[in-house]
Amino acid sequence: MEKKLQILIILAPLLLIPQACGTIPHSEIEPELLQLSITNSDQSETQTNSSANIAHVWANEGGDKVTQGELRASKDPNSVINSVWDGSSISLFGARNEVVSFNLVLESPNADAQNIEIIFTELTHPSGAAINTTPAEGDQLFNYVGRNIELFFVRYLEIKGLSTLTYETYDERHIPERCRRPYDEYGDGAGNWEDRPCHNQRYPDIAVPLELESPFTIAAGTNQSIWGDIYIPKDSPAGIYTGTITIAEDGNQKWEIPIQLEVRDFALPDYPSALTMVYYSIENINERYLGAQNIYPAPKTDAYVQSQLFADRHFQMAHRHKISLIDSYIPQDLMEKVWQHRLTGELFTNDNGYAGVGEGVGNNVYSIGTYGGWPWMGFGQLAMWANSDEWVSWFDAHPLETPTDYFLYLIDESDEFEEIEQWASWMDNNLGPGARLMSLATLDAPSAAAHVPSLDITTSSVLVADPDSWAPAVEGYQYDPDKKFYYYNGGRPGSGTYAIEDDGVGLRASAWAQYKMAIDRWFYWESTYYNNFQCYGNDSEAYTNVYQRAQTFGCYEEDDSELGQTGWNFTNGDGVLFYPGTDSFFPEENYAVLGPFASLRLKLIRRGLQDVDYLTMAAAVDPTRTAEIVKEIIPKVLWEYGVDDPEDPTWVYTDISWSTDSDVWEAARAELADIIESSEK
Repeated sequence: MEKKLQILIILAPLLLIPQACGTIPHSEIEPELLQLSITNSDQSETQTNSSANIAHVWANEGGDKVTQGELRASKDPNSVINSVWDGSSISLFGARNEVVSFNLVLESPNADAQNIEIIFTELTHPSGAAINTTPAEGDQLFNYVGRNIELFFVRYLEIKGLSTLTYETYDERHIPERCRRPYDEYGDGAGNWEDRPCHNQRYPDIAVPLELESPFTIAAGTNQSIWGDIYIPKDSPAGIYTGTITIAEDGNQKWEIPIQLEVRDFALPDYPSALTMVYYSIENINERYLGAQNIYPAPKTDAYVQSQLFADRHFQMAHRHKISLIDSYIPQDLMEKVWQHRLTGELFTNDNGYAGVGEGVGNNVYSIGTYGGWPWMGFGQLAMWANSDEWVSWFDAHPLETPTDYFLYLIDESDEFEEIEQWASWMDNNLGPGARLMSLATLDAPSAAAHVPSLDITTSSVLVADPDSWAPAVEGYQYDPDKKFYYYNGGRPGSGTYAIEDDGVGLRASAWAQYKMAIDRWFYWESTYYNNFQCYGNDSEAYTNVYQRAQTFGCYEEDDSELGQTGWNFTNGDGVLFYPGTDSFFPEENYAVLGPFASLRLKLIRRGLQDVDYLTMAAAVDPTRTAEIVKEIIPKVLWEYGVDDPEDPTWVYTDISWSTDSDVWEAARAELADIIESSEK
């Protein structure tokens, strides 16, 4: 396709701010300039600036992960054109009450680019309405009021081995696309660790507020990603908003990147259409922020007050990403102080520094005794009845406007079916209010259906499964109004995974799978897993420097010629969705702020959850076309893949069913938006 090269002839002396090449809007051309256009079919549209060490600037939606050593635009400027980036500007769209994101990539191929500063504070509508932000520093970064635009400096983690817990390696197609060796039609791979494109690449994952890393330097031969989040307020008029991202290098303004946002004429709901629950460990948080001496601070001490502040800031950050947190057992006499404001939604109000998605809406889930940590275990039926009665009575005495699931988490990943059934039946047979307390355990759906009929909520996870046994078992839970079916974690090819090296759209696919398979809630086992207990006894492994080591779960035991570093359950990023803003174990990584930083995976989860809002709203307008879109985007998920041998239902040779191209997903979201808007016409 032919490109237009703009030639500017200066007819009078002017002071010009250097511009990235591309079309300059006519409104910005001074009258002293005469603009001529000529045809040049070889001219690239990528932004370049010959006077800067940053040689190229481009952007994408964020689902296509850009590793730190990639210089895509430097090698081929046309290769970075996508649905968000046309070669000279950024174009986004979204609904009111939605967070839309972009990933700005700055490439410095030949020399260090120093003292980089980026400014992007406002988008304006023709009516004068604006989406903007206010400056913040230190702990004010956790006050979201008036901060509808946030920028993040992305930090990277080196992938030294594959995450073998979240996918099998007998078929290269189970492995994330950019980590695959060459393979044949059966998925049999050839080559070594070095033949995997992801080998020892530095993957983006840590979203540090830009204010804490500005100005910054980009080393020669690398790129730097800057992630942007834009929250669209509920009162924003529909239409096109425009703004400029300004990039200065060494004190001189070098780039002006136009950005526009189309606000569609509808709003996403505050209460998520796809429900989640993610565990966090207050003990791990306390240890990193307050030191080993304050893992369990005494109530009413300064350390205890700080501990609750850290926890609440995790809840607020999760809430901003449409995610609900759970924790370990909290005694009832502490509930009003520790948990009530989370459940009522008071924590998520302007008075408590919160603004954005879900203002005033409660956390929507509460787990009693997560992982089986309820203190009356082993004390018999009467103790079960008495404690169940007390918990239901507490919720009855504290009515919640937000629909909230609460349950007793009986046990985790146990095959002691008789014991689980006894506990669940005790709860069902309670003659008091405790009979209304639901029971939950993590075990596979067929086993739960066959052996634990009294269980109210089964929570299952599989890499592959036989649909002939799984589908009817799951449907039995879904069709029973007194039961629920939850899913937890994730494994390829059935769903995306939380591994750092997984395809960026993987967690988006998981949210779509939740919608397609009518899963009541998706559970992720941990978000603050900073101490890798599988490797206790080896301090260099047990206490993870999460800013420097990608592997967070399992053990590094050997170097494998095909897998890289590996060992029992070796996994990158597993259990870590938040990064500590203060780290007493690794002071060299200490940002000295009293709250967490999000992982990019947390933001990718949010993208998928917001997609489900689109799907739910579109299905109410045009259920037929919405179902077709789901089938087109994710033809098979979870147990729909089947197995190659029903006698050994643990393996299947197959590729994933969904595209790893973010533009495919964005096109689907755009069509869903059109369907939703059609109901208003």
